[in-house]
Formats: sequence, C-alpha cells, structure tokens
Amino acid sequence: MATFLFEDVIFGPVNSRRLGVSLGINLVPVNRKVCTFNCIYCECGWTNDRHLPSEGFPSRDLVAKSLRGKLKELRGGGLLPDSLTFAGNGEPTLHPEFPGIIDDTLRIREEYAPESRIVVLSNGSLAHRKGIKEALDRVDRNILKLDTGIEDTFRRLNQPPASIKLEDIIRNLKLFDQNLIIQTLFIRGSHKGAVIDNTTEEELGALLALYNEIRPAEVQVYTIARDTPISSLSKVTISELEAIAVRIQELGIDTSVFG
Repeated sequence: MATFLFEDVIFGPVNSRRLGVSLGINLVPVNRKVCTFNCIYCECGWTNDRHLPSEGFPSRDLVAKSLRGKLKELRGGGLLPDSLTFAGNGEPTLHPEFPGIIDDTLRIREEYAPESRIVVLSNGSLAHRKGIKEALDRVDRNILKLDTGIEDTFRRLNQPPASIKLEDIIRNLKLFDQNLIIQTLFIRGSHKGAVIDNTTEEELGALLALYNEIRPAEVQVYTIARDTPISSLSKVTISELEAIAVRIQELGIDTSVFG
C-alpha cells in the first residue's frame, strides 16, 4: 500500500487524532526513513537501511530557524498550534543533537507560542542514552511506544534489530517517573506467514501487567488510520478499543481511545 515521507523539517499544522492542531518537526533526513524499528504498520514505509547515517540530519540551527519562522507566520495569522510534535520520517531521538534541539524548542515556544505543548513521539529504544532521557523529561508530553508484552510479537510487529530486546524497551520506559505516556497500536493481520494479533487475551494480559508495573501517567489506545507498507493488516474496531481501555482504566491509569 502507498506510504509517504515528510519532505520538510517543519510540516503542517495538521489535525491530529491525539494532539489537536499539531505542527510537526522532522529531525531525520527528508529523503528516507531512518529508525531503529521497522514496524509493519508504519505510514512512512520500511526502514530499508539498517546502517544509521552519520550525515543528512538537519542541523540544529536549521531546525531552530525553521521552527521560529513557521511560528512567526502562524502567530501572524492567529492560528498557533496546540502541539509542537517531534515525529516525521522515523525516530527523532536519533538526531545527534536531540537534547540541544529540545532546549531550543523550549525557548522558541516560550517566545512565540507559550500555550503550545511540546510533544515527542518515540519508540523509546534510545531513552537510556546520555542526554536523551533528560531531554524527554523536559517536554510536556513524552509519548513512547509499547505495542506488546511478548518478545515474539515484538519481533514480528516492530521488527527491531537483533540488538534490541523487548526487555530493553521496558527498562527504558521504567526510567520515567509519571512523565510518560504509553502509546499502544492494536492491529490484526499477517506478515511473512505469521499471524499477528495483539488483541488476544494472552497479549492483553501481558500488556496489562506491564502497564500496571510501569504506571505511566496515561495510555493511548489506537489503531491504524493511514496506509501501511503491507496490505494484510486490518484495523481494530472502536468498540474493541474501548473495551480494552476499560480494562486499563481499572488499573487506575488514565486511558484515551483513538479509533
């Protein structure tokens, strides 16, 4: 199925299911996907090169200049975004100057859009690295991925490199004290002959146990909304997502549903 890459450092604003009017910030190269995962549902397509680039990232100065210019333009039109969202063509924390860019964004936000929230969407694989954890602690909404509590499903669904285990992701999520939102995408389908369904009772039991152990401030439950790299995937219904959310809320954890 058709997927797409963001062609600019700053993109949008767009209307987001979860973040309101969101101005996107893409910290990875604009001409390809760069990520530590290769999720079978990613709207940006496949991670074709497992060798992470040493160049091609937008400079820290370019990110700051582009963001400042866009916010000036939006403020002039009276339409400032609800969120300044680090997303784009892969994993934003791969940028070698990610902590400094977060500092710049905090300053620019206070000058031009003090009501906007700074959001990072990340898979959490690098959250343990020096500077990255502290930078994620400084943003308003630190949203990290956890799609399964079972290693085999993790390997089929998120397709990380062999060096990254599910236990590493769980350990990284536990680094955060309440300044953590977990996003879980529920999906059904198949890939390379394997059935994938993280809504089964076994899957839900493992996820619920981890939510209870990690105790995030919130869990966001959602399903696919855009094209995916393969056509053998299907959405989970809103009624099923709502039923899952009830079980999470029974743990005393705030839960949002996005169908």
